[in-house]
Amino acid sequence: MPLFGTFCVIGPGLIGSSVLRRLRAHPGLVDRLVVADRDPAVLERIRDLDLGDIVTEDMQKAVEDADCVMLCVPVGAIAPVAAAILPHMKPGAILTDVGSTRRSVVEALTPHLRDDIAYVPAHPMAGTEHSGPDAGFATLFEDRWCLLTPSGDAPQASIDRIANFWRAMGARIRIMDPDHHDTICAMVSHLPHLIAFTICGTADTLAEDMRAEVLDFAASGFRDFTRIAASDPTMWRDIFLNNSDALLSVLDRFSQDAAAMAEAIRKGDEKTIVETISRGRRIRRSLIENRQA
Repeated sequence: MPLFGTFCVIGPGLIGSSVLRRLRAHPGLVDRLVVADRDPAVLERIRDLDLGDIVTEDMQKAVEDADCVMLCVPVGAIAPVAAAILPHMKPGAILTDVGSTRRSVVEALTPHLRDDIAYVPAHPMAGTEHSGPDAGFATLFEDRWCLLTPSGDAPQASIDRIANFWRAMGARIRIMDPDHHDTICAMVSHLPHLIAFTICGTADTLAEDMRAEVLDFAASGFRDFTRIAASDPTMWRDIFLNNSDALLSVLDRFSQDAAAMAEAIRKGDEKTIVETISRGRRIRRSLIENRQA
């Protein structure tokens, strides 16, 4: 039995096109794929890649027969898009999304929800610095975590269907409270991106001759930051603004820890320096053991 009869993806970027590729690579998970986007060039590329059975700019028509609609748009656009399509979704359908912030999205979207449509938010903790339909690949979610944050009144059957869908994508599942999700993601994703953008910004403001040498002689540490900093600006603008409370909280904690490390270096405090580096090594080993490296 397929997971869904008609499955609709709105916004086939990195995440959306990876979902579509996975579904194409595993026939039988859904019966029919509908893909919608407001950009004609994106839709043309989806047709070229044969990632949808129906490809359309008309989002309202796209969702009419869908058993599940997945919103893969920037977090700032999730609520407006949901408000536009919800009146046109059929009773009993499931609405889900892949947003990396939860509380602000849920609060903005809740007034538009219908009693006969289940909303089950999900956040696949996977991605690259690339974007657009060509950035996706079918194995993106293999062994990655997908965090589900359903409300207390979401039907268990709908939660189970979305969980099973992401398992079919190759992901591991964890269900958690939206606020807990936002704090976790602020630490493991949003703060690292903020630091990467800032470090690259600092390098860019150096005197011209020094800036050229920084780029010429960039070692692996700086290159790792530039990979993260190559991510989509619109997406990350929305993430920072929609998860500002949690992000600023962990940023304050990081600033205190960075100041403590600076003081240890200033005073030649070898013990503190070694302990800080050792904690980093332990974190890295934990990631490897958890198959998340």
